[in-house]
Amino acid sequence: MGTRPVGNADVDALIEQASADLVATGAAIEAAGLCRGSSGNMSLRVGDDLVVMTPSGSLLGDLDPGALSVVAFDGRHLAGEAPSKELPLHLEMYRKNPRHRAVIHVHSPFAIAASCLEPWSEFSALPPLTPYFVMRAGQTPLVPYAHPGSNELAGHLRQISRPFSSALLQNHGQITSNATLESALDSAIEVEEAARATLLTAGKRARTLTPDEACELAERNGTMWTP
Repeated sequence: MGTRPVGNADVDALIEQASADLVATGAAIEAAGLCRGSSGNMSLRVGDDLVVMTPSGSLLGDLDPGALSVVAFDGRHLAGEAPSKELPLHLEMYRKNPRHRAVIHVHSPFAIAASCLEPWSEFSALPPLTPYFVMRAGQTPLVPYAHPGSNELAGHLRQISRPFSSALLQNHGQITSNATLESALDSAIEVEEAARATLLTAGKRARTLTPDEACELAERNGTMWTP
């Protein structure tokens, strides 16, 4: 397949820029310790109809911009290598948050560990231990387990009725979406930190933010907290 699925110079330029942004963010994800080996995947939405995504089995810290996958929003593979098997999950996150342009899914160690525990509440697997978790990630529900890459997993995410832009995938890892790759990465880092704090305080009488405090922070920062 070619690397120019549209043949429109303006769209082609946007795809090239998206590819460069994904390469830079992949290096930042590795530097932050959020992924090891070929685990994890990212995508960036281009316009309303296209998504640029990391290929299946790629190393996020060593991406080839020319090999990144270009897919239509209906899931058709248009160019580059085959997209990650988690494409259905990414597309579902975009449908849930239509104004978001970036999705990051990583198998970060503390998020994996927290995803193996019972969730803190129905609407957030992680408690509001710090203001920064609420400000940068917001409520983070637990998506029930299904085989990685399956339509069933994407369906479980779709069935969560409360709004969210970050989630733990049961026994699997975490996923975040946001307006930019930079802000999606900020969310992913904060989810990992919140998961670490949750594990460190497990079984102790930890103080959390009150519902009013969490809701006020979320409203002020454009995140979601609706207990």
